[in-house]
Amino acid sequence: MFGYIRIPFTDIRVGRFLFLFISMVLMFVLRPFLIERVGTFYLMDIFLFLVFLSAVYAIRQKKSVFILALFLVLVMEILQLCSNLKGIPSLAMLSNILGGLLLAYVITIILFHLFREQRITGDMIMGAICSYFLMGILWAYAYSTLEFFQPGSFQTTQGTVTYSTLTYYSYVTLTTLGYGDITPVSMAARSFSLLEAIMGQLYIAILIAGLVGIHISQSSRSQR
Repeated sequence: MFGYIRIPFTDIRVGRFLFLFISMVLMFVLRPFLIERVGTFYLMDIFLFLVFLSAVYAIRQKKSVFILALFLVLVMEILQLCSNLKGIPSLAMLSNILGGLLLAYVITIILFHLFREQRITGDMIMGAICSYFLMGILWAYAYSTLEFFQPGSFQTTQGTVTYSTLTYYSYVTLTTLGYGDITPVSMAARSFSLLEAIMGQLYIAILIAGLVGIHISQSSRSQR
């Protein structure tokens, strides 16, 4: 699964998680500069669509699983687009639920194979990093669902709680930065935030640090 793929008509081989990593970096870097020219909802849809496509491509195993996951991504985007055009929040919420389930599946597959592999490669480390990024989006979906069913679960200095602000809050919580401009108010929101912060720290301390250490040790032995 964590092998390399060859770019057509060339001898260049790249890791499966390279495209996922690039799509997520582009989402973080380009979005702030494009948000004034493109609508916020449509911009997030474009970037998230690229992220989901890259994630599904990275974990593809069986053709049937790949087609099913791709179908779910298309259904998600159609529901989100209809919600933006018609102004129906329930469609956006259904899209978020499907997105959360799909992300949970992708992260589970990545971690499952990371723990099974005996030889650590650079692409596997990149896969672990991508999984960490995907966790932030997954928790943003969870916060958005919570805010939908329990309005007022979060407060922000900007006055309006949107999916974009909850995505920002998710990564701030995942990395335990805690700027304080968005705060959880309800008990459920506080519990979710604590759980995400704990998972984020354990993930970096145990998994990524361990993979990097093993990779360095393997490189040293191969050089000898």
